[in-house]
Amino acid sequence: MAILQVSPTRMNLLGLAKQIKSAKKGHKLLKDKRDGLMKEFMKLIKEARATRHEAEDKMSEVSGCILKASRSTNPKAIESALYNPNVLISLGVEEKNIMSVKIPEFSHTVTGEALDFNKTGISPFLPLSIKTLQESLPLLLKLSGLEKAVEALAKEIEVTRRRVNSLEYIMIPNLEETVRYIKLQLDEANRDAVVSVMRVKAMIDAKEREVKLAA
Repeated sequence: MAILQVSPTRMNLLGLAKQIKSAKKGHKLLKDKRDGLMKEFMKLIKEARATRHEAEDKMSEVSGCILKASRSTNPKAIESALYNPNVLISLGVEEKNIMSVKIPEFSHTVTGEALDFNKTGISPFLPLSIKTLQESLPLLLKLSGLEKAVEALAKEIEVTRRRVNSLEYIMIPNLEETVRYIKLQLDEANRDAVVSVMRVKAMIDAKEREVKLAA
């Protein structure tokens, strides 16, 4: 704790008291925000893990189908099918707000037909892999959005945590210590003023007695 460099006056005392009140209110609001962010963070972590497992299963299925297709299909035919120009995928991004944190949401539209190619001499596993991959795209976009949201919330939680700690362990204690110091200084000044008044009164009383005796 440290005493702030302010003059020990009643005006400063009142000002610091208001600052303490505002700081404590801000501290509570930030703690509530931090707790709310943590709740959303854990929720998204759980959802992201489940989505990742699902996506990994789908990608494993796609890889297995491509591997099986490659055993009986000409590599050039596979390449031609996988880079089929008849399909156009457009991606879109929107933002939603979670406790002042902007979270991306991805969407997509598909134009054309991914399976619209000559399947002569091609293993049926290749069209199956393409179909599975196309069905997996929304899942992959969802996973991307969730992981980005987790990252954004983690950063905001850290920023909020630092602000809470700064208020709780630095700003508020320093303000309260300064208030105690000013109160001690003012009390001491009051005591000195009382003593001075008593001395003056004693001097006046003594002078009056001397005048009476002289008379």
